[in-house]
Amino acid sequence: MRFSSFLKEFLAISLFLTAVSATSFSWAGAYDDFIYAVKFDDEKRVALMLQRGIDPNSIEEERGETALMIALRENSMRVFATLLQHPDIKLEAGSANGDTALMLASYLANFEAVKSLIATGAKVHRSGWTPLHYAAAAGQVEIIEYLLDHAAQIDAISPNRTTPLMMAVSSGRNKAVSVLIERGANLQARNDAGMTAYDFALHYEQKSIAKDLAKRSAQIKP
Repeated sequence: MRFSSFLKEFLAISLFLTAVSATSFSWAGAYDDFIYAVKFDDEKRVALMLQRGIDPNSIEEERGETALMIALRENSMRVFATLLQHPDIKLEAGSANGDTALMLASYLANFEAVKSLIATGAKVHRSGWTPLHYAAAAGQVEIIEYLLDHAAQIDAISPNRTTPLMMAVSSGRNKAVSVLIERGANLQARNDAGMTAYDFALHYEQKSIAKDLAKRSAQIKP
């Protein structure tokens, strides 16, 4: 009797473990299908898989980016809209390097995505690197102005105290530099290396920007 009871218990456990293993394998396959559907803007497939319970915040292993960020990078805007409407979407989920969806949209010049993310509740300002840094580095003037109009901190500092103005200068984004200065960016701010925006212009050989910054700095009263 004891052996019979043990055998029944053993078989029950074995069946349970087999079922769990099969389920895990099934979800692994579903995950791959989901990421593929996101990349190729297959909105119907994505919507169906979301209804079946797949995580809208699934992460791709290669970059550590969320499905929302993958949709942005691949310009899968129908899928992006579907994911954005999901009640469990995590707007502030970061990739392996700390990027957020709003930071990525700002860098990729996807103005419509920037507006949609902010309207849905994405944080315009955060500690460390910000969407404004990314928009400035890419010279996205329209997005820079929109972020500033929605409470972005113009002199936001990165972990090494680099400001958006410094990013725009180092990338040679003349229009972005002008807009940031006109909106009140601090020309005297220094990063951890003691460099100002003017120093960045010299270092990266942005001669026209350096000339303009020198002229503007001379007009500032001590």
